[in-house]
Amino acid sequence: MSELSTLARPYAEAVFRLAQGENDLTGWSTRVQSLALIVADAQVARLIADPAVASERVADLIIEVAGADLGEHGANFIKVLSENDRLPLLPEISGQFETLKASAEGTLEATITSAQELTQAQIDDLVAGLKAKFNRAVNVQVAVNAELIGGAVIAIGDQVIDGSVKGRLQRMSFALQG
Repeated sequence: MSELSTLARPYAEAVFRLAQGENDLTGWSTRVQSLALIVADAQVARLIADPAVASERVADLIIEVAGADLGEHGANFIKVLSENDRLPLLPEISGQFETLKASAEGTLEATITSAQELTQAQIDDLVAGLKAKFNRAVNVQVAVNAELIGGAVIAIGDQVIDGSVKGRLQRMSFALQG
């Protein structure tokens, strides 16, 4: 996974600088996410991996599927990725682009994983607490994982706040063993 991250970083940074130069972070965010979805499609992934299909043909197909909103710079981006056999990196490039975008906009990306579905009021309370703690705007993704038993785990970058029952039980187990 770290290898993908390393390979994707220069492309994510390049497209981010381009988006900043065009003053269009939101537009480029949408484009890169759409491109990531296109290359994640099983049929497109097979074409990308097929050595019998020329990289130019794959790039042209992706550009056609992406449509006119891709623009000239977006088409050139796809061609560069295709020529360097980096099209499969688009989902990782998209994720890194979003991180760069959030940082530039002064926002944090957080993932809240709870044992049960959260109400909007609960999500709003958690977001308000995170905003107060980090003094920045927070964008959240919410997921459910019943293995947590109860409570929630919040991940922001490399920081994890584990308020789950499963986490508490693990910490108690370690304390009793030590």
